[in-house]
Amino acid sequence: MADLKEACGVFGIYDLDGGNVVPSVYYGLTALQHRGQESCGLAVSKTDGEIGNIQFHKDLGLVSEVFRKDTLEKMSGDIGIGHVRYSTTGASVAENAQPLVLSYIKGTLALAHNGNLVNTRELKWELIQNGAIFHTTTDSEVIAFHIARERVHSKSVEEAILKTARKLRGAYGLVVMSPRKLIGLRDPFGLKPLCLGRRGNTYVLASESCALASVGAEFIRDVEPGEMVTISRNGVESNKELSTEKHAHCVFEYIYFARLDSVLDGVGVYDARIRGGKSLAKSYPVEADLVTGVPESGIPAAKGFSEASGIPFGLAFYKNSYIGRTFIKPTQKERESSVHMKLSVLDSVVKGKRIVLVDDSIVRGTTIANLIHMLKKAGALEVHVRICSPPFLYPCYFGTDVPSNDQLIASSHTTEEIRQMIGADSLGYMKIDYLEGMAGGLPLCKACFDGKYPMDVE
Repeated sequence: MADLKEACGVFGIYDLDGGNVVPSVYYGLTALQHRGQESCGLAVSKTDGEIGNIQFHKDLGLVSEVFRKDTLEKMSGDIGIGHVRYSTTGASVAENAQPLVLSYIKGTLALAHNGNLVNTRELKWELIQNGAIFHTTTDSEVIAFHIARERVHSKSVEEAILKTARKLRGAYGLVVMSPRKLIGLRDPFGLKPLCLGRRGNTYVLASESCALASVGAEFIRDVEPGEMVTISRNGVESNKELSTEKHAHCVFEYIYFARLDSVLDGVGVYDARIRGGKSLAKSYPVEADLVTGVPESGIPAAKGFSEASGIPFGLAFYKNSYIGRTFIKPTQKERESSVHMKLSVLDSVVKGKRIVLVDDSIVRGTTIANLIHMLKKAGALEVHVRICSPPFLYPCYFGTDVPSNDQLIASSHTTEEIRQMIGADSLGYMKIDYLEGMAGGLPLCKACFDGKYPMDVE
């Protein structure tokens, strides 16, 4: 329930038997809808048709809103990519929706990108000096233009992508569609997730394994940090020239972003959140009658807290699934009113009880303050808040829209001050030392908590 915009979601599919992949892209994007609800798009091509004839459709809105039945029926291809987006760079306008489709001297290229670069400005300036004209304000277009430029002097699109990737600094999970190849690329730190699946003679690339399951594909493996995977008539080929020993997986995939049924880099998201809740119970024990979580990501953590503490677990909120996410509301007042539209308290569950309320994070503090007020209004005697992440102290530059320091409540207030401001009876944050244990021992990027970025940022 954090006031955070999420990483985007990417999806790619290639049916080597020539079947139409449009329905699969649609279902894959629907499974990734939690990663971006601002805009979406898909691009498809026929590998045995007119080379470079890409059909694409994209717009602002949810997958079910943007892709009507008649739109999808007009599109057909055996290779395709798709994207769901939240704007972490670039404005919330239709022009910035992805995939990006380019026509250039070597043919066509379509690209979908999850993540953020930290050297966009210098890469863009290099292109502008050579006459490039940009149609979007995203760093994804900068990547696409560099690939197109490198392709002119390269033997293959893979070589052009590798040359471009050597210039990129930041986080990226990329899927690229050329006329006869589907290519996936993951940044060397593994900040953004990407995995590979298979359904018969069809191969799939996706941000999360839940998207593979949605199209009946079997999970093969995660794309490794720094690895490029090429799917063509020759099957699957791997290139690890960009691989490094240092990895830094985004901690927030396990706390909040990823869907509960996904497995990222060998770690089940549900299990990670259960472990997080258990750590909180050990760190901040409390006498209470009921443990509950803020839907959705707070629920498994609350269950873990309950298991470790012995305090019964229960659902205290009903969630209206048909209301958009609170953080897309432009003003604070609208954001607050939408919390009430989205969640309602089950009065009979909380009345007369001491409640432990578990949530994934506190950003500005307004959402959790509203929920505490709602619980107490419904008759809760006490509300003890437990947060599955440490306090946010630093901005994120890699595709998570953590706001600037002046909007981060923890950057200017102590835990006790925050407790008073949100109206909680007690407040405990996850200890930073427990995060890697929660994520199954993976090396993590925790820069939004400790300021230690895995690479130099301006």
